[in-house]
Amino acid sequence: MSIAFPAPLAPYAAQAQNSRGRLYEEPASRRRSPFQRDRDRVVHSTAFRRLKHKTQVFIYHEGDYYRTRLTHSIEVAQVARSLARTLQLDEDLAECVALAHDLGHPPFGHTGEDVLIECMSPPNLPGGDGFDHNAQTLRLLTRLERRHANFDGMNLTWETLEGVVKHNGPLVGEGMPELPAAIVEYSRKQDLWLDSFASLEAQVAAVSDDIAYNNHDIDDGLRAGLFDFETALALPLFGPVLHAAKKRAPDAPEEILIAESVSDLIGVMAEDVVNESASRLLDLNPKSADDVRRADRTMVDFSEPLKAELNGLRDFLMNNMYRHHDVNRARSKAKRIVKTLFELFMSEPDTLPPEWRARYESYDHGQNQAKLPRIVCDYIAGMTDRFAIREYERLFGLSTFPD
Repeated sequence: MSIAFPAPLAPYAAQAQNSRGRLYEEPASRRRSPFQRDRDRVVHSTAFRRLKHKTQVFIYHEGDYYRTRLTHSIEVAQVARSLARTLQLDEDLAECVALAHDLGHPPFGHTGEDVLIECMSPPNLPGGDGFDHNAQTLRLLTRLERRHANFDGMNLTWETLEGVVKHNGPLVGEGMPELPAAIVEYSRKQDLWLDSFASLEAQVAAVSDDIAYNNHDIDDGLRAGLFDFETALALPLFGPVLHAAKKRAPDAPEEILIAESVSDLIGVMAEDVVNESASRLLDLNPKSADDVRRADRTMVDFSEPLKAELNGLRDFLMNNMYRHHDVNRARSKAKRIVKTLFELFMSEPDTLPPEWRARYESYDHGQNQAKLPRIVCDYIAGMTDRFAIREYERLFGLSTFPD
């Protein structure tokens, strides 16, 4: 049996041996590349394990079959590795960015994020500096995750941190929103080239996120009964592959046809990304990873025709799934939990757990009130759905979600 070895990396791929290194110097590993070590640190982190009970769309208690942030991140990483291999990029870096990209999400998904944005911003909090899940991911990777004696955070490579922060594009430039406070703070220590694009590997992780969540949200929505099989047959992008699956196997059960169609559509979308990206790279003709960073547009992307269909699919999911009344009811409960917890810890910081209360009390009296909102925000953002519900019940003695 022959063994298939990875193809050589393209010249514009991130080259692990030429990494810009870590903020704190460490001896190199004898067996693993810097990007492999980054990936392994992410996988072994407490923040990654907590994704198991963090909402993707459905809150954890609603069923074991629906995606969570953890299963979503794993699916994104699988797509990212496949795309990176096809485009001759560093698979380990693409996988690492994919696995880390959602670490900063608070409990209850975007609902929890919306509440923390509200709580941490003026006029609700004079002088508040807001909340951003991408910036919170950076805080986790560089500060909050504590597993090493010589530094806070995971001390990941420059390329991984750059990829996590900028996988959706540059953060500085004309017309760009104000940078989140956590990113500004870290930039004083290490320049992540915030005005440029990220590596191709990070761009692969970003497009893999789109591929994964659009497909598994259709799958979960159908499984939950938020829309039916006949409706799915008429959807942009998904409808044609579902029709094709039904034509191939007209007697197959609907759940099998749905599963095959999800797999087929992932393939269709990945193939589109490969073809479009190859065309853009041919036009740019980059000689290095930095040439990609200095480009005037994203290099890894969908074609315009597929984007148009994808926008139609997203509109359908927004109106028929993310805003479904069952989902909205759960969102309403989740909002109250996060907001009430924030208000309680702000007004009574002595109710914080000992570790977090110690952080608050470590500052002098003049500073501790100024630091309290960020401490409370970090504590709540790190909660899982399950822990937030239980913390609410412990503090208020009310049953919020049925078993």
